[in-house]
Amino acid sequence: MDTATIPTTMTAWLGTDYGPASGTVQQQVDAPRPGKGQVLLRVRATALAAGDVRLLLGDPRLARLAFGLRRPKQPIRGIDVAGTVVAVGEDVSQERIGEEVVAELNAGGGLATFVVAPAARLVARPDDVEPGVAATLSVSAGTAQQALDLAGVESGHRVLVLGGSGGVGTFVVQLAAVRGAEVDATCSDRNRTLLEGIGAMRTFDDRTASASAPPAGRRYDAIIDIVGTRPLRALRDMLTPEGTLVMVGGGGGSVLGPLPRMLRAALLSIGSSRRIRSLMAMPKPEMTAALIELARAGRITPVIERTYSFAQANTALAHVEAGHTVGKVVVRVEQ
Repeated sequence: MDTATIPTTMTAWLGTDYGPASGTVQQQVDAPRPGKGQVLLRVRATALAAGDVRLLLGDPRLARLAFGLRRPKQPIRGIDVAGTVVAVGEDVSQERIGEEVVAELNAGGGLATFVVAPAARLVARPDDVEPGVAATLSVSAGTAQQALDLAGVESGHRVLVLGGSGGVGTFVVQLAAVRGAEVDATCSDRNRTLLEGIGAMRTFDDRTASASAPPAGRRYDAIIDIVGTRPLRALRDMLTPEGTLVMVGGGGGSVLGPLPRMLRAALLSIGSSRRIRSLMAMPKPEMTAALIELARAGRITPVIERTYSFAQANTALAHVEAGHTVGKVVVRVEQ
């Protein structure tokens, strides 16, 4: 599509102020134009994540220094998208027009019919990986893979996943199993069968006192903590002598978020062979491409709890905001 034929307006879901999903409304806004090193995508699917809700709420408040002090700089949520390249900016080849791609956006914009994305972050989407599946991979699966890399998980390692039924957790379980690790995971009782079906050898229900922890004396080469509620010392004591705890999310207050916990983790790691690391996941297109191939080969299967139409995008956000989402939530933006 030539830039001259791109519509001047588009439909988008906007949250112009920090607040709950109920404040997100559908509006007609100016359609973006790609700048230098950018492409314009016609959005086909957007996968929502906990990070979208945190940005929606402006939580923690410390994050507002980067994303807008009084209101969000980017009022449109949706970081993980699949779409079609319909226009390109300066320094991007015209040959890219028509490509089916996935992309991780800088701060959002995916809950719209069009969005601008950095060309450097585009990853080709094969025809046999449908848009809704592909859209789940960049952020959640990418975070899971980076957590396992940081922990140095290898074949034969014993891994505990705290919070195994969420978007990141379901990918951690699968990707650890792909590496040949022995995987334990925590989840609610209703999700045990699901996690055992995607690679967990044992599951533990955190809500039941008698089953809230692995058996006494059980040690792990890696613990991937997505929940962030257990005492760090207790988790460190569950590691093997050379084990690693990776903190992915959860925990923290409304102002500083996980920062105090991260500082405690750094202090507890001093002088210990048992390491505690905080993950700051980054966009890695080459990793997304590898994850797409794993999905294409059937070695990992995104757990998609619900798929919503574009007209239901605010309901999709509200579902994620309510918590306890199993796997991923996808919004189809097919036009």
